[in-house]
Amino acid sequence: MTEAAFAYTTPTDALVAKFAGSVAIESHGQSVVHVEKSSLADVVEYLRVSEEFTMCLDVTAVDHLQDVERAQIPGIKRERFEVVVNLISHPRNIRIRLITQVPESDPSVPTLTSSFSGTSFPEREVYDMFGITFDGHPDLTRILMPDEWVGHPLRKDDAPARVPVTFKGDPGPR
Repeated sequence: MTEAAFAYTTPTDALVAKFAGSVAIESHGQSVVHVEKSSLADVVEYLRVSEEFTMCLDVTAVDHLQDVERAQIPGIKRERFEVVVNLISHPRNIRIRLITQVPESDPSVPTLTSSFSGTSFPEREVYDMFGITFDGHPDLTRILMPDEWVGHPLRKDDAPARVPVTFKGDPGPR
């Protein structure tokens, strides 16, 4: 066999080869892969099954509405929102960050709960705070804000401090 047959393919290289539209970069020593929102759940499942990623550390979002100095990454069409997923492979001792662009006109991505059930609560928080829905989520309801609350507090265009808020389960002032 040739030496090339023994070459190790990183999970990042495998993702870019397997999923069209994926773009890989390095950021602060960590692999970051920008993936299409339609393939986000498939990418996470592939990493879990084929690349031994054993845990989803976090699912969060970013609103870039007022971000004038946002870095431009070649091959990525920037949208207002990004959903960010952080995964770790304990057997390989590596991390990977997945980022998917989410347009304001369609703020939704597929749920990751079928791959990692622990993503249920972070997905609910992103829904509650940013208004990004997770298609297929088993219980996409508010988790922090009162059920009757209108709006999403972490959106940059949400009116700050418009009314005092009592969060769910808050016993009130002490």
